[in-house]
Amino acid sequence: MEVGLLFDLRNPAQWHRPWADHYARTLEYCEEADQRGAGGVWFTEHHLFEDGYLPQPLTFAAAAAARTRRVRIGTAVVLPALRKPAQLAEEAALVDLISGGRLELGLGAGYRVPEYRLFDAEFGRRFARTGETIEEVRRLWSSGGITPGPIQDPVPLWGGFYGPRGARLAGKLGIGLLHISRELFPLYREGLIEGGHDPATARVSDLLPVMLADDPESAWARIAPHLAYQMNSYRQLSVEGTDQPRPPLLHAEDVRQRPADGSWGLLEIMTPEQAVERIHERVGGLPVRHLIFWASIAGMPDDLVVRNIELVSQRLRPLLRERLTAQRQEVSTGG
Repeated sequence: MEVGLLFDLRNPAQWHRPWADHYARTLEYCEEADQRGAGGVWFTEHHLFEDGYLPQPLTFAAAAAARTRRVRIGTAVVLPALRKPAQLAEEAALVDLISGGRLELGLGAGYRVPEYRLFDAEFGRRFARTGETIEEVRRLWSSGGITPGPIQDPVPLWGGFYGPRGARLAGKLGIGLLHISRELFPLYREGLIEGGHDPATARVSDLLPVMLADDPESAWARIAPHLAYQMNSYRQLSVEGTDQPRPPLLHAEDVRQRPADGSWGLLEIMTPEQAVERIHERVGGLPVRHLIFWASIAGMPDDLVVRNIELVSQRLRPLLRERLTAQRQEVSTGG
């Protein structure tokens, strides 16, 4: 199990910094994560966000690959249905080559109508088109249909899908599921079997709504306005281009509530020791490969970002391994 950090490169007007500086600073964060032992740096995709949400994750991934040496380079996620298969195959192969074989390619169907309109793609066929594109990318790689090809054979592929349909799709395609859910995991395994894949190859990863801090209480007060901004933009833009009403705006005091059923809140800020137990409740017993954490929330203060990267990379990683080792010993001794 590896721990990684997700960067979306939002740069909201309230906390804006010059774009070149913002991109340069994020690459420095990637270097910091690499040097401190993180297992991955991950990049995600959206279009038409006023805050400049990263639109081309593979382009940025190539830059991060050139600036790092060990850390895995991941996408969570790229939207295949907005690209020609050959374009995606070439771009991903170059990232794998530049990184020396460190690419983890996460792929998703997306959920925003305006993004599909921007690329003249059919929103109603997004799941079918995503599956078709993934299959064609693999064919192009395996047949030499594009050159040069990636170093890894195969490149680890991940389906960033939610819901029963998405879990089955990831299984049928024989790729990892970029979503950790005890409820959906059986459907994912059924999809693997249906697609003719060995269910023993099942693997899951996910972005967890967790950030680490030495003093979670003081960190909450500083991060809450950024989280409220982030959640409002997701909520408002998710219905853009549809006939659904815009949801009410959240305020800083609204974002800390944890669901009564014990599931994750919008964000949980914890010490590494607290996070280990909370994470183990969710992932224990599942074939987890990558746990991904927010590196930054919508332009939050740099000192909190740096400390979060340090704690995820240097403190959480060994604590998780200790917890897993203890669990295995308990199982082997019948404890």
